[in-house]
Amino acid sequence: MSAEDGVDIARASLALRDRVGSGGQGDVHALADGPLLFKEYKNPSKANGGALADLVAFRQSLGRSDRSRLDSLAAWPLCRVVEGNRVLGFLMRRAPSDMTWCTAAGSTKLLELQYLIRQPKVAWQEVVQPTPEQRKALALDCAEAIGWFHGAGLVIGDISQANVLWSLTPETAVYFLDCDGFRQVGRAPVQAQAGTPDWNDPLVPSTEASVDTDAYKTALVVGRILAQDPYVTPGQALELVAGCLNDRQDDAVLRLFSQAAGERGTRPRPSEWQTALSDRGMIKLTAATPRPRPVIDHTVLDGARVRTSISLRAPRQ
Repeated sequence: MSAEDGVDIARASLALRDRVGSGGQGDVHALADGPLLFKEYKNPSKANGGALADLVAFRQSLGRSDRSRLDSLAAWPLCRVVEGNRVLGFLMRRAPSDMTWCTAAGSTKLLELQYLIRQPKVAWQEVVQPTPEQRKALALDCAEAIGWFHGAGLVIGDISQANVLWSLTPETAVYFLDCDGFRQVGRAPVQAQAGTPDWNDPLVPSTEASVDTDAYKTALVVGRILAQDPYVTPGQALELVAGCLNDRQDDAVLRLFSQAAGERGTRPRPSEWQTALSDRGMIKLTAATPRPRPVIDHTVLDGARVRTSISLRAPRQ
């Protein structure tokens, strides 16, 4: 039996090495006998063990291709770690080695989004900055990843500069951390929703998360990557890094970023950012004769869909 099976593992069976990270809700330890990490909750009584089991079961439910996709995008909970009936935390994979960087002092750090959206500093001059084309590709990678999560029925919640990693080699890629903060649409979170200053949706409390708050934060991620500005928000002028986009992409991104300042339910979805950042231009379609009784797909908050049929029959005279 291994963590890959998704079955609970007893805390007493784990041999731990040093602590490799710490956050507001838990500490992360390396395992002595393998490549996995153990996230141990600081206050297990506040963790919803059933919700954590849902996340583990979600991965187990995926086919091979989708499971590989999830593993390439996120440090997902593989199995719960328990002590009797108490859920203490979970096991997860390490971030890919190409998403770390080595300081001048020789220590290794995660290549967090903050090193991409801020102007370079002397303290982290070893971080290789992307070309304008790579910067666009990373923004597109983020939009595609968030779109994949949403398509799988997940809400991310806390998207920020500290829980998204990135890499330029062998090609551009992104990777999400703190995945016990995700939840399936309509289900409870593992712990109280975390929020990050300067990354919260201004229209809702930081404790609320939905597909719509994710949509707002998608605009923050894309806009801040392309502008290399950690504080710009929708409604403000977006000064893009020179050479990132062509004229069509530039116009589309500015329009979507402005739109993200609108009311709930009007924010651009990840697929719209994908279209805006793609290398293919928009295709203009000629008008076609409407078919009777088309189905209109209305996307509402939290990923639910309501389908309504309308009739196109001419009114009686």
